[in-house]
Amino acid sequence: MKLIEMKLKDFIEELSSDSPAPGGGSVAALAGALSSALSSMVCNLTIGKEKYKDVEYDMEKILDRVEDIRERFMELIDRDTEAFNRVMEAFKLPKNTEEEKKIRKEKIQDALKGAALVPLETARMCAEMIELCKEIAEKGNKNSITDVGVAAIMAKAGLESAILNVKINLKSINDENFIESLLYEIDILKNNIEEVMKDVEEIVSSHV
Repeated sequence: MKLIEMKLKDFIEELSSDSPAPGGGSVAALAGALSSALSSMVCNLTIGKEKYKDVEYDMEKILDRVEDIRERFMELIDRDTEAFNRVMEAFKLPKNTEEEKKIRKEKIQDALKGAALVPLETARMCAEMIELCKEIAEKGNKNSITDVGVAAIMAKAGLESAILNVKINLKSINDENFIESLLYEIDILKNNIEEVMKDVEEIVSSHV
C-alpha cells in the first residue's frame, strides 16, 4: 500500500517502526502537503465572500496553483521512500567480479543522485508555497490569518527538512559538479525565502 493511502494512525505507526523508510524525506513532503492543504482552505474561505470580491480572481488563480502543488507533494511522500529503497537495492547488488563491482558502484551513484533530487523537488515546492502564503496572507480571509501562518511554518519546516535529506545523500556522491549544482540551488532557495517568511510573520502578527 502506498503511504499516501494509509490512515493517518497507520502512517504514524509505520514511521515509528525500525524500518528506515519512510523517513525524513517523506515527512518533509507531508509537511508541504499540509501547508498546501491549509492554504487551499483559506482560499476557499475567501472565494465567494462579498468582502473579498475584489481579490476573488487572484485567489482563484492561487488556489489552482496550490492544488497542483498539493497533488505533487502527495506523490513525493511515496517517491522519497521509493528513492531510498532503490539505494538499498543498489547496495545489495553482487560484487564478486570487477565487472560486477563496477556496475554496482554506478548503480549506487545513480540511485543516490535520484535520492537527492526527490527532496530537492520537495524543497523547491515548499519555497514556492511560502511565496504563495505571503500572497494569501495579504489578500485572503483575515478570519483565517493564523491558518496561513501555520501553512507558511509547515512549508518552511518542509523546506529545511528536505534540504537535510538532499545533503545527506550528497555526502556519498562522487560527482562534484552535481554536488555543487545542488548546493548552489539549496542556498538560493533558503536565501530567497528568508525575507518572504518574515513578511508572512509580520502580516499574521498584525492581525492576532
